[in-house]
Amino acid sequence: MEENNFKSGIVVLVARPNVGKSTLLNKILGQKVAIATPLRQTTRKNLKGIYTDSDSQIVLVDTPGVHKPLNELGKYLSNQSKDALCDADLILFLVDATQNAGLGDKWIYENYLQGIKTPILLVLNKVDLIKDLQTRELNLFSYKQLFNENIDSIKISAKTGRNIDDLIKKIKTYIPNAPKMYDDDILADTNMREIASEVIRENIILNTKDEVPHSVAVLIDKYSEDEKIDKISAKIIVNNDSQKGILIGKKGAMLKKIGTGARMELEKITQKKIFLELFVKVQKNWLKDKNALKEFGYE
Repeated sequence: MEENNFKSGIVVLVARPNVGKSTLLNKILGQKVAIATPLRQTTRKNLKGIYTDSDSQIVLVDTPGVHKPLNELGKYLSNQSKDALCDADLILFLVDATQNAGLGDKWIYENYLQGIKTPILLVLNKVDLIKDLQTRELNLFSYKQLFNENIDSIKISAKTGRNIDDLIKKIKTYIPNAPKMYDDDILADTNMREIASEVIRENIILNTKDEVPHSVAVLIDKYSEDEKIDKISAKIIVNNDSQKGILIGKKGAMLKKIGTGARMELEKITQKKIFLELFVKVQKNWLKDKNALKEFGYE
């Protein structure tokens, strides 16, 4: 591919919580780089995933699910999503095919997308879960109505991979001719400390679900790498003593289960042995504390 025909651009994924942004990012890249759970507010920081092929490089920015902020962490998540839009060549507005446009989608349009000059592609996800074509088309129409104009759209399933190749082709029509921003072998703009923190948090969410809401932060106190084994020491921050009790579990069973799941996932990623140590600490009301948010990397 001649260099002047090579395409390169930044594509930002925006959606309300639990629509499937992280699942879509992982599916496009063909590898897990973002944690994805069935629960809201899984993504807390903008994460760049880099898709590179023979004629293009697409830098996909996975943003926190957008909703009206309720505390300092909520404000941080909202600002993360807004900041990402400034550099975008294309915005993917990801919506749920099984539902019509709701208040959350309308709030995103009015507070993030209305009047923006960056091109927007409406991506209808989870089409594998809706069999009635008429209902699906009515739901699509309800999202298009938000824009009061013609908007380009595509129907996909991030879970099954349906129409993902077509989505990539469509994205390429929007991004400019430009050189690569990253080397071919780079899949994500992150490091192993951040990946370890996210994998541990993912296992907390999957194992405790609604018992411990999203008032959990994970700090990596130590990460040492060796040829055959990586040693990690991490601190789990919670809001109160009852959450600490749930996380530790009877005779430490829950913490052991979380640690085992995280260790196995990290061993897949690093392709070597992992020694993982987990501790739990209570820091009350950290969600509302700007200094605490800064300390935990949300600034």
